[in-house]
Formats: sequence, structure tokens, C-alpha cells
Amino acid sequence: MTTTPTTLTEAEALDGLRDALGLLKDREQVAERLLTSSAKHSFDPDKELDWDAPFEEGKWFWPPELVSLYDTPLWKRMSEEQRLLLSRHEVAALASLGIWFEIILMQLLVRHIYDKAATSAHVRYALTEIEDECRHSKMFARLITAGGTPWYPVSRTHQQLGRLFKTISTTPGSFTATLLGEEVLDWMQRLTFPDERVQPLVRGVTRIHVAEEARHVRYAREELRRQMMTAPRWSQGFTRLTSGEFARVFSVAFVNPEVYTNVGLDKREALAQVKASGHRREVMQTGAKRLTDFLDDIGVLRGVGRRMWRSSGLLA
Repeated sequence: MTTTPTTLTEAEALDGLRDALGLLKDREQVAERLLTSSAKHSFDPDKELDWDAPFEEGKWFWPPELVSLYDTPLWKRMSEEQRLLLSRHEVAALASLGIWFEIILMQLLVRHIYDKAATSAHVRYALTEIEDECRHSKMFARLITAGGTPWYPVSRTHQQLGRLFKTISTTPGSFTATLLGEEVLDWMQRLTFPDERVQPLVRGVTRIHVAEEARHVRYAREELRRQMMTAPRWSQGFTRLTSGEFARVFSVAFVNPEVYTNVGLDKREALAQVKASGHRREVMQTGAKRLTDFLDDIGVLRGVGRRMWRSSGLLA
């Protein structure tokens, strides 16, 4: 009697797989829910926001507690006008960093879906996310222009490291980097959009970004869990190293030194005070904690990679 071999589908092969967070969720079901949410809660920044309204006198462009020099000796010597100006330039620098990161993310997503079925919900949601990120990048660029500040590109070294990373990154490494870029800024923006001390346009930009990024984080988290369960051991190890290095790059790139020069401060003194600031260290670690707890649960923060995360200042 001949037994016909049975070919398992991917869903069947993964059925019952469990990590520290429980059973893995079905990839297609997650994507279908996210597609439904996208259809109901997506925004066109060009139409949603009042780009022509003048900025309000005396309002911040970023909550003062999140400005890099907050509570340093230099901050205490600065006038209120100079503090407000620094917040304007730091928002422009963060928007510039966001554009750099989102362009990398879009390329990583295209690589991720290159050999997957274009009719799947998983791929359709990735394409939807790319649409979101295109709008976000244009929105950030328009915010920089509206603020009358320069564009703040990352350093040439970081530009080349980003080029290298998006070329050699494995799938789990790509989703780890995605979450790093999204979750720290997301935490800051969740404090920003309800803060009435902040300019209405900035609050509007962060409100849109938070609403749409919540779906991106869900997609990346579920896929990273799957990848860390199913990827070869070498790929998991490589992810731990590359994510640790990206954390170190990201933590440095988060502060653009040129903002200090452009508001009349000594760049070296300002950078030294930011580095020594206990308040700033607490802000960055608090902003990253939800992410680092998740990465710890699924096995990313181990060995040398964990030590690299600690050296980045994002992990206590």
C-alpha cells in the first residue's frame, strides 16, 4: 500500500508554535485586521492639517522635558526664547531623522515581500504600510519647511551605515530595526499630541503619526516573533548583533549636533552636557522600555547584542 506524502502549508507547519508571549498569531488574520483598520483610520496630512495657520507666540515645538538639554546647566543659563528656538530646531532634526529612517524601512519592506505571494493579505498590508510611510515622509518634510528651519541629515558615517544595513540585513534584523525606529519616537509623540503647550501643527503631525504607526508596530512585532521562532540560529545571532549596532547608531543620531550651532550654543559643550544628563538618559530608556522588554521576551537581547544595547544607553 502506497502512502501519499502530505505537504504542509506554512500555516499548518507553524500551528501551535509558542514563544514567551504565547501562541503565534496567524499571519493572514493579523494582516486582514490591519487592512480593515487602515481603511477606517488613515489620514491625508495635506488635507487634515492647517498648514497655513501661523505659529502661536510662546508655544513649544516639542515638550520641554523631551528637549535634549532639558535640566542641564546649559539649559538653566538659556533664555526662554532660546529654549523655544532649540525645540523648533530639534523637531526639524527629529523629522529629518524620521525621513531617513522611513526611507530605509520602505526598502526593507519591499525586500521582505519580494518573493511572497502578492495576493496575500500580508503583502497587501506591507504595501499599505509603504503608502503610509510615503505620506509620513512628505508630512515631516513639509513640517520642516513650515518651521523655517534647515533639513538636518544624519552624519555621512550614519548615512553609509544605513546603506550597508539595508543591504545586508536579514528579515528579523529588519523588523527589529523597524521597531527601534518607531517605538522610541512613538512614546515621545504620545506625550506630544495632547500637550497644549505645544504648537497645534506639531500636535497634529504627531497625532496622525501615532494613529498610523500603531498598526506598523503591531505588524512588525508579530512578524519578528515569527522570525525569531523560525529563522536559522545563525540568523537569530546575526539579528542580535545588528540590532545592537543599530541601537548604538540610532541613539547617537537622535541628537543632531548642528541644532546647537544654529541656536547660538557651543556644540561641544552642549553634546557633553547631553551625554552627562541623567534626565536625558532616563527619557531615552523610558522611551525604549516597552520595546526592550518585548525584545528580551523573544530572545533578541542576549550575549554581545545585549551589551551593545546597554552601551547605546537605551537599555538600563
